Amino acid sequence: MLFRSEPHLDVIAVEVYRKGLAQLLGGVDRAGLTNVRFVRGDGVDVLEHMIAPGTLTAVRVFFPDPWPKARHHKRRVVQDASLAQFHRILLPRGEVRIVTDHDALWAWNEEHAERNAHLFDRVAFERPASAGEGEFVGSNFERKYRREGRRFHAMTLRKR
Repeated sequence: MLFRSEPHLDVIAVEVYRKGLAQLLGGVDRAGLTNVRFVRGDGVDVLEHMIAPGTLTAVRVFFPDPWPKARHHKRRVVQDASLAQFHRILLPRGEVRIVTDHDALWAWNEEHAERNAHLFDRVAFERPASAGEGEFVGSNFERKYRREGRRFHAMTLRKR
């Protein structure tokens, strides 16, 4: 589990789907973690209404759904509005870490990061403690995608 090696962190996991939340709860329970809190809801609503300004040290967006159809792009996690919300809720020098295996989504993320360079500096991506040798984040998705031969992209945006 991604946060097993980081028990000093308090984690807020946001999931809109009941099945996804059940999987998260099960994994956290099996790992014996006590530092994870869950919110069942839409990430946009959680960002806007449930997290106070300047309270988080990091936001992690690891392997989100790429929503590849143009009509669904509005559902992608990285948007101008979400980057503004990330900036609002992060502490000074807080970070947004993004990892994907989807080339078109990566291009989208790059465009949005560049457009929002007034909010964030781009810094080197640092692997979390949960990542094994040669891994970006150490998630099950990453391991599965690596076996499939997918290429990974990662960025870190630090709040200005």
